[in-house]
Amino acid sequence: MAVDHRGADHRRRRIVLRREGPLMAMTSATAGPAAQSRNSGTVRARNRRELLMLFGFLVAIWAVTAALSPRFLNPANIRDILILAAPLGFVVIGQMIVIIVRGLDLSVASIMATVAVLAIGMGDNIAVILVLGLILGTAMGAVNGYLVAFRHVTPFLATLATMIVLQGLRFAYTGGAPSGTLPEGLRYLSTGTVAGIPVAVLLLLVVGAAAHWMLERTVFGRRLKLYGVNPDAARMTGAPVRFLVVMAFTISGLMAAIGGLVLVGYVGIVDNWTGRGYELDSIAAAVIGGAALSGGRGSVPGALLAALILVSLFNIVVILGLSTELQMLIKGSLIILAAAVYMTRSRA
Repeated sequence: MAVDHRGADHRRRRIVLRREGPLMAMTSATAGPAAQSRNSGTVRARNRRELLMLFGFLVAIWAVTAALSPRFLNPANIRDILILAAPLGFVVIGQMIVIIVRGLDLSVASIMATVAVLAIGMGDNIAVILVLGLILGTAMGAVNGYLVAFRHVTPFLATLATMIVLQGLRFAYTGGAPSGTLPEGLRYLSTGTVAGIPVAVLLLLVVGAAAHWMLERTVFGRRLKLYGVNPDAARMTGAPVRFLVVMAFTISGLMAAIGGLVLVGYVGIVDNWTGRGYELDSIAAAVIGGAALSGGRGSVPGALLAALILVSLFNIVVILGLSTELQMLIKGSLIILAAAVYMTRSRA
């Protein structure tokens, strides 16, 4: 009787992926236990070094700025930095997950603005605003994922098209001038505090912890990374690769919607360009925080630290009374830095 070994092979690969992670799953057939242990330890040590370097850089720029302007360490200013880092942090988490599967999401800022415009036009029912906003962001992310995974549109073009479509719909809906008032519940989501800690920051920490657990401790997260490293290897494990891509973009859309709601609750004013620039800021923060544009690699703690660094630098420009042109120069320099970091990692 002939024995079909294909099912057993798929089961064995899934077990390897679950236990060892994407990179170890690719090498488990050829590398011995000692080599696997060294590889895993090297990756963990490298990740710790990068996190320590990011944290050290953050502490350094805070210390220098505090020496130049004591106002920087004012509790109110630190609170503003943390709150402003929250919406970018949400977007960075989603952007990083898309980058892990070899994509980019240029529609995040447009999703943020669209959700914000809807938020001020839906009355005072905070539950309706939250549900509709999150559904919209999730749906737009799913559309991006469908275009990339099933229609084979490049992520750049797919998300660029979604960005433009949302802009058109938004201007048609508002007539070019959004109107309405923000409900107090939405303001509390951004500016409220619990035990002195901003609600937006607490929410970001919860979402960040969940995303970190998903990427590092679940089969789904490891499959995302394995797909980014080698899509063919992901198929060999029996992973539903199209589903992985759709889910990555869907999560990005959801994170952008949350970021838009938090941002509009803090700013209190909505226009058709709310969140403008977040698409580039989120890509830069994700790469500086450890993501590889070639896919397969990303760190939630690193991405959030990088987002805090970006927001801190923008705040420093204001605190020191520097020109807004310098802020643009800093942003462009950070994007160049992100590209340099990526190339250095690629060579390594």
